[in-house]
Amino acid sequence: MYFASDNSGPAHPAVMARVTEANAGYAMPYGADPIMDEVRDKMRAIFEAPDAAVYLVATGTAANALALACHTQPWQTIFCSPVSHIHEDECNAPEFYAGAAKLTLVPGGDKMTPDALRASIAYEEKRGVHGPQRGPVSITQVTERGGVYSLDELRALTEVAKEFDLPVHLDGARFANALAALGCSAAEMTWKLGVDVVSFGGTKNGCLGVEAVVIFDPEKAWEFELRRKRGAHLFSKHRYLSAQMAGYLSDNVWMGSAAAANANAARLSAGLRAHGAEFLHEPEANMIFARFPRRVHQKLHDAGAMYYVWEGSLEGDDPDELLAARLVCDWSMTPELIDQFLSHFEG
Repeated sequence: MYFASDNSGPAHPAVMARVTEANAGYAMPYGADPIMDEVRDKMRAIFEAPDAAVYLVATGTAANALALACHTQPWQTIFCSPVSHIHEDECNAPEFYAGAAKLTLVPGGDKMTPDALRASIAYEEKRGVHGPQRGPVSITQVTERGGVYSLDELRALTEVAKEFDLPVHLDGARFANALAALGCSAAEMTWKLGVDVVSFGGTKNGCLGVEAVVIFDPEKAWEFELRRKRGAHLFSKHRYLSAQMAGYLSDNVWMGSAAAANANAARLSAGLRAHGAEFLHEPEANMIFARFPRRVHQKLHDAGAMYYVWEGSLEGDDPDELLAARLVCDWSMTPELIDQFLSHFEG
């Protein structure tokens, strides 16, 4: 009953098999391996972008920080949600890699609105040389609260960014989960709407540890290569990153895993609703934020369930006090484990 994070689940067998296959003989280092050529071709086909530059790194923080650094000057500011991963969970790595560029938090929740974004952008550059200059817009899809921007919502944000001639970065740590939820193509969710660079997640959805950066302007490619090397994120035995991503992209594993994770979350959400849980945010992909009584939390933890209590404490005098939980489903979760988790709500 492990719902702490989709980072906690196992790697997909197809990914493991491809890594094992790659672990034979010799291959050129630093991304010159033949498997990377395969990955690049597959990624370009997925995004319908034959000229896109495609690179691999080991972590989502590296993907976000390096991608943003290529689109940000040190004197600029990056516009993002107050609960974006780049603000809450990356220890100022985007600012560090972008030469101390700052973040501007667009007021609101996990989803930015066009009006709030426009107001935040318009507010900057009023102090001339003394203030931060306008920089890229970063959008998290799936959001850090489990929401999914619709294509219309994404288009509205990118249109605001383009009004000010600003690039757009998409933090897609759960990129495949969003695609599975929307039923659209990768191109429709990115460059066709005006997205300039994508952090394409793999680790949360079945890989050992690999993320892709997809840059739609090939003129940024060399800068990314230099920043990746300078930032100590260029792997020497790169074939093991390539093999993971090749296995992930083969036979639609990436979308199958995301669809399974989303379906698991839907099953869990339905069960929680049936037992009267309150939802902090409407679950739209594979992440759930819900409140239920302390006594149920205590039963679950006593039974070995692993998840984060989001608000409140397990310790308290009122067994019926509602405490919030964050529950994340990965591709490997079974219906039996979900039902076992829900059984502790009974009685």
